[in-house]
Amino acid sequence: MEIKSPTLFLEINNYNSIFSVGDEDEDKNFKLIYKQIVSLQGIKNCKFIDFELTLNDLKKNIYIIEQKLNFTFKEITLIINNFNCSFANLAGFKKLNGSQILKENITYILNSLKSNIDETERKKTILHIFNSEYSLDKKKIENLPIGLFGDFYSHELSFCLINNNDYKNLHNLFNECNLKIRKIFLKSFIEGIYTSNTNPNLNAFFQIQINDKNSHIFYFENDSLKFEQNFNFGTELIAKDISKVTSLKIETVRKIIENIKLNKDHLEDELIEKKLIDNEIYKKIRKKLLYEIARARIEELLEIIIINNINLVSYNKKVKKVFLNISDNSHMDCFSDLYSYFFSKNNFNLKFSNRVTTEDLIHNVNRLVHYGWKKEAIPITQLKKSILARFFDVIFD
Repeated sequence: MEIKSPTLFLEINNYNSIFSVGDEDEDKNFKLIYKQIVSLQGIKNCKFIDFELTLNDLKKNIYIIEQKLNFTFKEITLIINNFNCSFANLAGFKKLNGSQILKENITYILNSLKSNIDETERKKTILHIFNSEYSLDKKKIENLPIGLFGDFYSHELSFCLINNNDYKNLHNLFNECNLKIRKIFLKSFIEGIYTSNTNPNLNAFFQIQINDKNSHIFYFENDSLKFEQNFNFGTELIAKDISKVTSLKIETVRKIIENIKLNKDHLEDELIEKKLIDNEIYKKIRKKLLYEIARARIEELLEIIIINNINLVSYNKKVKKVFLNISDNSHMDCFSDLYSYFFSKNNFNLKFSNRVTTEDLIHNVNRLVHYGWKKEAIPITQLKKSILARFFDVIFD
């Protein structure tokens, strides 16, 4: 394939980093032409712990890509998933008393909200700003109501923020690699767009990712990312609980999970097959016991993630759609009935989902880079216009 104008992407997540390169084919279709999963050193627990180590790893991997493609990159687009970003949702108001809404009215509200964030969050930098809700006379409306008449207008913005030090470290890293960061995206935002696009009639939802040692939830409403949170626990805890109660080795427990499906209809005397415990002294262990051990822990974890999560109280009272992805397929197959039962009894509509592939992720990011998102003005570094000026350009032009 002839390389025309390739674009370099890098996803940095909790486990590894994924370098991707996309390019247009002869028909102007954007395609992924290169992908490499690597382990970037020097980043741990959502923090840079060794800048030089990370920098050397980056330089090495970028050099390999450039040599392979015979192309020197000048820009890179980042997708981050592990820097403990924070969120703020603020609303501004304008009393109209029957008059017409003018562009200047909305500009004033947006300016005030942005200034408020700049003043109260001085140690953080804005990554994303979403127009998450417009309301005229207490009625939600889809688009900016410029030219309409009313008595009271409110406009809500959702801000996604990253710590200044992390933001500066990212830019310094790639400056040292002679690369300019074109844009930085939160991965949750991209995944939310993908879910929203594939479920066009869905206005709001939770998306939960449960991995082996960590978990993650985000909330997406009105095409806007409004909140996300990471947790330092995952499916590993369920296997460890079963191992502890049954005195089986963790390897044996994992083998059992890979070969059975647990549900509440197991009879009290239904036992784990002997062949699944062939590396240990055989013990008569009832499937019902494993079911109850797993049920207790799964319910505890999900209550922490969504039911009793103080950050989501206002959301989970009104939104009942949950997309759940479990990275360990054998765990999902074994315990899917338990997850379904938990969400059903809490009146949630659950759908098991697959993780967004790198190909789909990069295609969405590429569209955002070139065309933006209908509800967002994305801050771009190193341009002459201010963030706020570009924000207004996206809204009004």
